[in-house]
Amino acid sequence: MLIGSIVGAISGLKHGGKKINGTVVLVRDNVLDFNDFGSTVLDNLHELLGGGVSLQLVSAQHGDPSKGFKGKVGEAAYLENWIGNTIIPIFAGETAFSITFDWDEEIGVPGAFFITNQHFSEFFLKSLTLEDVPGHGRLHFDCNSWVYPADKYKTPRIFFANQAYLPNEMPKPLVKYRADELLNLRGNGKGERKEWDRIYDYDVYNDIGDPDSNLDLGRPVLGGSSKYPYPRRGRTGRPPSKKDPKSESRLPSSSKATDVYVPRDERFGHLKMSDFLAYGLKSISRSLKPKLEDLFDSTPGEFDDFNDVFDLYEKGLPVPRSLLQGITENIPAPLLKEIFRTDGERFLRFPTPQLVHEDKTAWSSDEEFAREMLAGVNPVLIARLDEFPPKSTLDTNIYGDQTSKITEEHIKDGLDGLTVNEAVEKKKLYILNHHDSLIPYLRRINTTPTKTYATRTVLFLKNDGTLKPLAIELSLPHPQGDQFGVISKVILPSKTTGIDASIWQLAKAYVAVNDTGYHQLISHWLNTHATIEPFVIATNRQLSVVHPIHKLLVPHFRDTMNINALARQSLINADGIIETTHYPSKYSMEMCSFVYKTNWVFPQQALPADLIKRGVAIVDSNSPHGLRLLIEDYPYAVDGLEIWSAIKAWVQDYCSFYYKDDQTLRNDTELQSWWKELREKGHADKKDEPWWPRMDSLHDLIETCTIIIWISSALHAAVNFGQYPYGGFAPNRPSTSRRFLPESGTPDYKELESNPEKAFLRTITSQLQALVGVSVIEILSRHSSDEVYLGQRSNPEWTLDKEALEAFEKFGEKLGEIEKKIAMRNKDPQLKNRVGPVDMPYTLLFPTSSEGLTGRGIPNSISI
Repeated sequence: MLIGSIVGAISGLKHGGKKINGTVVLVRDNVLDFNDFGSTVLDNLHELLGGGVSLQLVSAQHGDPSKGFKGKVGEAAYLENWIGNTIIPIFAGETAFSITFDWDEEIGVPGAFFITNQHFSEFFLKSLTLEDVPGHGRLHFDCNSWVYPADKYKTPRIFFANQAYLPNEMPKPLVKYRADELLNLRGNGKGERKEWDRIYDYDVYNDIGDPDSNLDLGRPVLGGSSKYPYPRRGRTGRPPSKKDPKSESRLPSSSKATDVYVPRDERFGHLKMSDFLAYGLKSISRSLKPKLEDLFDSTPGEFDDFNDVFDLYEKGLPVPRSLLQGITENIPAPLLKEIFRTDGERFLRFPTPQLVHEDKTAWSSDEEFAREMLAGVNPVLIARLDEFPPKSTLDTNIYGDQTSKITEEHIKDGLDGLTVNEAVEKKKLYILNHHDSLIPYLRRINTTPTKTYATRTVLFLKNDGTLKPLAIELSLPHPQGDQFGVISKVILPSKTTGIDASIWQLAKAYVAVNDTGYHQLISHWLNTHATIEPFVIATNRQLSVVHPIHKLLVPHFRDTMNINALARQSLINADGIIETTHYPSKYSMEMCSFVYKTNWVFPQQALPADLIKRGVAIVDSNSPHGLRLLIEDYPYAVDGLEIWSAIKAWVQDYCSFYYKDDQTLRNDTELQSWWKELREKGHADKKDEPWWPRMDSLHDLIETCTIIIWISSALHAAVNFGQYPYGGFAPNRPSTSRRFLPESGTPDYKELESNPEKAFLRTITSQLQALVGVSVIEILSRHSSDEVYLGQRSNPEWTLDKEALEAFEKFGEKLGEIEKKIAMRNKDPQLKNRVGPVDMPYTLLFPTSSEGLTGRGIPNSISI
């Protein structure tokens, strides 16, 4: 660039000719947007006219008295050879630029730099590396941030060197810059956020309803009230809706997925595979779902037998060309190739789910039904019964007597000669209990097309370590009112192949319906996506990028706000994919709020605490991880405890390096502000709960950070990436039911007698719901090509502290050892729950994976 070169030459004479050579790595916007090649021409024009990209070093050693002793700022240096750059990048899409700074003794060792972008378009700044800083040597700045044209910012963009500092250790010339940058990230809480904004702020869930288009699509505001408490989301500042001022207006249907505001650095770019997956969700919501609805309105379709379901994997679905064209023209080409395979006019041909890959019938066995409570996609609910019959925690003044109607007479033949009391004492009775979470909403849910029950399933732990279902209770609210309790049917396993066996299969299907809805709304959405978002916001608002805890946690937040914002647009919104495919229907998010209110306790999100709470483990100092599992062959718990312990050891090593004593932690102003805001704003509806850690000891910090990382990585992996392997075959994980258990003498009962497969399929998820639902979980279960897994970092120079890097390397090595141990356990024939009758090894907590549908792998963050 001509003008920049002249300025640099004059400055070089002024400072005696000493230079610092550096390399800037960035990704140009047009690489990430295949519709934006025109920006290259405009940027090149700006270069020729003197409007390039400049950097100024900021001193970490010398303050400027005229500016309150803030670090002195050096002369501007410009990126060289923007036009015709020939430096070979390290990774595809990246561009490396040389830059030369005139070194000034008054600057000394820099600790930060300002960057000014005078181009027309933004770019993604990866890093700056200075090769030979006098008195220091090599200095690296890890940036990873979008830099927009200068007129989009009120203050210049600043980046700090890759050294971690507690607030009181920050070099004094940089202290004010550090504080100012946090103020910029917090914003002022006013106005509608724009694409280029970097502001993190909180809001309630008032954007999932759409009262302006249809008052029936209005939904309660979640968060900010005792009736509907909820974690906070990122604020967008969109205006209120016209018909309900408490609700935020929705984006128009023509909007792009990227039109939903999230702070710019929470969204990388839409040539990234994980963003393609996100676009897939929007495509299903906006293109595929309505087109399929049109098709099924004109030609209603049902699965008549299980062979029809298997045709989805072997043949695909016949679809008219006109409909196919209407879908494909609205879906980006790479998505069409990756997600929606086509074969002539047969559209939506899905990959065979792992569950039915080896055996097409084993999924329906009682053994597999029970095994998936320990090694399925929702293995986080099974609990030990410590009293019989099972009791309810619901308020009897409101809901009457909710005690289970299962009696000893029902189950005594399955207890291997024990009495019920003996089975309880020997810790042999377990329960999958969906009763209390569903009963408060069941009467209303059943006024929708859903027709279902609240279920309790009682199981017996056999001597071979497997679980045997003993009875299923199907409950409905009493027709005379909630205060009269429930009416229940108790269904028992059948020893024959007739009508009793068919009724038992339907009873298991109602359990699966309950479990699938609870899994998607609570185990998956609420307990990972929704509850972590406030941590993302608080971390960016209160912890500087150079704070060691920010450096520890931020890889576990990658893309979470982005995918959550998209979910509010297409998945959990009124009449969205979840409401139209899962049994709670329009009450889905209300039920989610109820469970958050009654069940969510932060310390109990720790795996050991969760296992103890559910009664499936007891404290035992002589056992690995300090716990003894009462179901020894519990794959999720066995593998999970190893991952948990590895995370905790890593966090302990890391935190102990920066905090030598508890007083240092208590004096950390940023950390204390972070924890205060997380409780009082991020989870404001639970701010007064006594169980929050006090954050006055290293123990509190280690436990808290371990929980955050566990939720963001391993817990999310355990409940997300098995969705298609287990649920891609809809009869195994139906998401709704459409009719009740048939009564003897009715046409439905006769159908169940004469054609049990047809009756089963008419009861559960419809063909349309199955197609939309399976399309979604196929996307949700995929790993992107650029996934960063637990124990990995996208940049090996994420910190300059050798001790932290060594501890992280040890963590990665430990995870490698765990992966080998999991593989060995899966080959042990004595561990019957590891593989089960479907011949499907439990691999959801394998730390690594390849791209695609693998049923394994723990990404660092909740990114899909």
